[in-house]
Amino acid sequence: MNQLLIHDVVTRLGTEVQKRFSPWFANANVSYPPPQRLALLGFKAERQLEVWAEKGEKWVWIRTYPILAASGVAGPKLREGDRQVPEGIYRLTFLNPNSRFHLSMQIDYPNVFEQQKATEEGRTNLGGEIFIHGQASSVGCLAMGDEAIEELFVLVATMGLEKVTVIVAPQKEMDQIAESLFSRPWVPELYVNIREALANFE
Repeated sequence: MNQLLIHDVVTRLGTEVQKRFSPWFANANVSYPPPQRLALLGFKAERQLEVWAEKGEKWVWIRTYPILAASGVAGPKLREGDRQVPEGIYRLTFLNPNSRFHLSMQIDYPNVFEQQKATEEGRTNLGGEIFIHGQASSVGCLAMGDEAIEELFVLVATMGLEKVTVIVAPQKEMDQIAESLFSRPWVPELYVNIREALANFE
């Protein structure tokens, strides 16, 4: 089987993706692809992924996708095999045009914060290979369906990984987090970080 390159995917899907995606950017008065930065905000309780583009000194909402599958419950990922979708502030590190889930984009879990807290608690085997991907099934990842991941993949590939931030939160209303979710003493700190990051997108 021939291995696809990212360029192959962009060439094959780019025109169709632009046709589907451009009206959303036009409605937000933002050029496609945006010249500055992009943010993907994932909300586990609502099963939604929001796309925001930076315009000047502010962030502008572009569109919201349904998350078709995401295993686990509210709360951070702690170890490999716990089936949890991570929660935190991430970068995209890798685009996989040959994913068994159609297309995929890897986030940098565990990030520095998560590695630090694991070291403090003596936890190892944190897991990894967490993706935003296509299709409609997932264990620890965000499954977006094939059409959505095509749009996101082409957009990110066109802009560049370094211009994209991913924030995954347990829910939209971070001020209403139940204390029962504070499974570790550092979880309040994590949620303050997420809440402060999300304050840019209002």
